Amino acid sequence: MLNGLWLGFFLVAAVSALAQWVIGGNAGIFASMVESIFAMAKLSVEVMVLLFGTLTLWLGFLKIAEKAGIVEWLAKVLGPLFARLMPEVPPGHPALGLITMNFAANGLGLDNAATPIGLKAMRALQELNPSSTTASNAQILFLVLNASSLTLLPVTIFMYRAQQGAPDPTMVFLPILLATSVSTLVGLLSVAVMQRLRLWDPVVLAYFIPGALLLGGFMAFLGTLSAAALASLSSILGNLTLFGVIMLFLVIGALKRVKVYEAFVEGAKEGFDVAKNLLPYLVAMLVAVGVLRASGALELALDGIRHAVGWMGLDTRFVEGLPTALVKPFSGSAARAMLIETMQTQGVDSFPALVAATVQGSTETTFYVLAVYFGAVGIQRVRHAVGCALLAELSGVIAAIFVCYWFFA
Repeated sequence: MLNGLWLGFFLVAAVSALAQWVIGGNAGIFASMVESIFAMAKLSVEVMVLLFGTLTLWLGFLKIAEKAGIVEWLAKVLGPLFARLMPEVPPGHPALGLITMNFAANGLGLDNAATPIGLKAMRALQELNPSSTTASNAQILFLVLNASSLTLLPVTIFMYRAQQGAPDPTMVFLPILLATSVSTLVGLLSVAVMQRLRLWDPVVLAYFIPGALLLGGFMAFLGTLSAAALASLSSILGNLTLFGVIMLFLVIGALKRVKVYEAFVEGAKEGFDVAKNLLPYLVAMLVAVGVLRASGALELALDGIRHAVGWMGLDTRFVEGLPTALVKPFSGSAARAMLIETMQTQGVDSFPALVAATVQGSTETTFYVLAVYFGAVGIQRVRHAVGCALLAELSGVIAAIFVCYWFFA
C-alpha cells in the first residue's frame, strides 16, 4: 500500500512536469523538482531532531505512569465498561491493560509509540478469538476506536507547529479535542449498531452520560466566546494540561516510591528507538510530497476541488488543508509530510495549516492500521471493521473543518 502510494506520487509528478514542458515549454519545472528533493530531505532531518526529543520525553513520562500504577488504575476504572463493550474478554485479562496503555499513548498523541502496544493488545485478543482468520467483535471495536484517533493531548502536533515557528503551538488544542471526540463517538456508535451492543446498559450509561453532559456543557460555554477568546482559551488549556499531566505523573510516581529518574530513562530509551526508525519514512514521504507540489500536480487537483466547492457557494479556504486529509487513511508518514508541507507553503498559522493540523490530530491511518493490526495476527475477514473505521475517519475530517471555521475563521 505504502509502496504504491509513494510510487504514485512520483509518477503523477513526472506526468505533470512532462505535460507542462511539452505543452507550455516550461523546462524550469524539472529544476524546481530537483531543488525540492534536496530541500525536503534537509527539512526531514530538521523535523526529526525535534521528534527525537518529543518521543523520548513522552515515552519517558509514560513509563513513570506505568510503574506508578496509573495505567493499571485506568484499566480497573475502565474494566466495567470494557466488560459491557467487549463481553468476550474475561475480567482481568491482560488484553484490557494493553488496550488501556494503547489508548493512553494515543491520548497523549504518541501514535508511533501506541502501535507496538496496540499490536500486543491485538495478539492478546486473538488468543480469545475462536477463529484464526475472522476478526472478533472485540478486535473490531478495538481497531475502530484506534482508527477514530481519540487524542486528548496532541503533543506531536504541537511539536510540528513549534518546529515550523508557530508563536503558540498549542492553539489547536481545543479544535483537535472536539474533532477527535466526534470521530470517536461516531466510530463507537457505528460498531455498537453493527454488533448490537447494549449502550443503554446502566453501567455503560454511567460512563457516557457524565462525559456527554460535560462535553455538551463545555461546547455551550465555548459558544459564548469570540474567536479571539476561543484561540486564547485553547492555548491556555493546552499548556496547563500539558504541564499538569507531567506533574501528575511525577507526583504520583514519587508518592508510590517509584525511582522516577530511572523509570524516565528506561522509557526514554524506548522512545529513542521508536524515533530513529521514523527518519527513512519521513524522508521518503516528504521528498515525494515536495516533488508532487513542485510539479504542479497537487495544485491542479486542489483547483478542481476548489472550483467544485466554490460552485456550491461554500468558502474555499479549507481546500489547501485537504491534502493531509486525503492521504491520512493510507499513510501516517504521508499525512505528516503533507501537514509539514502545508505549514511551509501556506504559513504555520494560516487557516489551511490550522485545518491540516486539526485533521492530523483527529484522524488516523485507517488502512494502515487495518493492515498492520489484523495482518499481525493473520486476520483475513475483517467484517464491518473497514466501514465503521472509514465512517469515523470521515466524521473526524468534517468535524475538523467545521471546528476550525468556528475557532479561526
